[in-house]
Amino acid sequence: MTLSQSHQPAILLSAIIGCLLLSAIDPVADRFTWFLETVPVVIGIVLLVWSRQSFPLTPMLYQLLALHALILIIGGYYTYAEVPLFNWLRDSLDLSRNHYDRIGHLAQGFIPAILAREILLRRSPLQRDGWLILAVTSICLSFSAFYEMIEWWTALLSEEAAEAFLGTQGDNWDTQWDMFLALIGALSAQLLLSRTHDKQLSKIPC
Repeated sequence: MTLSQSHQPAILLSAIIGCLLLSAIDPVADRFTWFLETVPVVIGIVLLVWSRQSFPLTPMLYQLLALHALILIIGGYYTYAEVPLFNWLRDSLDLSRNHYDRIGHLAQGFIPAILAREILLRRSPLQRDGWLILAVTSICLSFSAFYEMIEWWTALLSEEAAEAFLGTQGDNWDTQWDMFLALIGALSAQLLLSRTHDKQLSKIPC
């Protein structure tokens, strides 16, 4: 591992913490919605720092997790239905909705797929075959379904934050779309990144 790679986790961590703190100063979304959207980032930071010495991850996975954190932070700052770039795309292309939420749920399958793949290959008897693909995809779909239940519970507990947190934008099939995109993300990540991931896995201790 090169010097730059060894420092990469700390650099990414500093950048994400900086973005998180900036987003907390004056979020466009209300403070409670910001908290709901960004609390997974805080939990992830704690877990990654805690496990850094005993279970270091591949450089690619650290980069993907940082990207996922940034997606969540932006969604927390603006709410997923009001991210300005995607509002502009909606208006310019005459789209039916702000599609930033779709990007978030695609990432919800794409990035956890590599995390699940890394943990399973390093800590389970699974090999690089169809069973691994099935297990990784199932984990991602289970996580997506659980997140949808969290959104449902939040809507029941707080009607004020429900619309901003759910981000359905009037789509009755939003939950189904979210889980379908997570499925596409999980399969795409394994198809596109497995070879690079395997090369990086070979360079770190199991």
